Amino acid sequence: MPQVLDHLVINNHFDLTPTRELFAAMGFTLTPESHHSLGSMNQLVMFNDHYLELIGLPPHSATVRQELLDSPRGIDGLVFRSNEAESTARQLAERGFSVQPVQHFSREVEADGERGEARFSTVRLAPGSFAAGRVYFCQHHTPQWLWRDPWLQHANGVEGIESLTLVAQNPEQEQQAWQRLGPLAPGFVLRILTPEQWSRYSAGLPGRDETRRSQFAAMTFRGGNPVTLVQAAENAGLPHVHTAERLLIAVPAIHTLLEFRL
Repeated sequence: MPQVLDHLVINNHFDLTPTRELFAAMGFTLTPESHHSLGSMNQLVMFNDHYLELIGLPPHSATVRQELLDSPRGIDGLVFRSNEAESTARQLAERGFSVQPVQHFSREVEADGERGEARFSTVRLAPGSFAAGRVYFCQHHTPQWLWRDPWLQHANGVEGIESLTLVAQNPEQEQQAWQRLGPLAPGFVLRILTPEQWSRYSAGLPGRDETRRSQFAAMTFRGGNPVTLVQAAENAGLPHVHTAERLLIAVPAIHTLLEFRL
């Protein structure tokens, strides 16, 4: 079966605040801050059938998610949808992937004056399975606590995430590794570029971590109001390039390029 995008993750370590303030300033609606039972905190940018997770670590928590500290800041997670976590784990193992035990966790949610619990089961591939970052599968037991109508409307007019761009020193080898997962469902594209191709694609904007041999370097959003987005970039002092077809905003602090297809 084709792999369906569930969400992308931007890892902020102990510094979530600047990223969430930037996304709010760009006109995205963010869910309220929430804390996982695993020891992390997040806010989400929700779309109709997928989302972007801005994740971080509480500065004074007794529990720390080591996997987040071991991963670089920036786009470090590509997460696919699972309808049944145990079955997904078996299928991945049969394809030769090294699979970690299924993980069950939750977080409290507040929405529309109500409080509830969002519960998840995830299937994580062993660290290093993909050089660019963490890849895992997520089963939602309580989708009603994520997909809420007020959270799906964004003042900047962005409609969703349409692609993720990966920069690799050896794109052929990278492509072979990803093909083992199977095809992607329509509506989402994983783009693999060489560093030379990236220089042209990014219009020379800064941000990529050139010390890494493989990196999730950019995410592409569908739609958006360029006036709102450019103003936010200028207010934040972020390098950007605006053409008739797209807007690029570099966020060097987290080695990330945001692309908006206008």
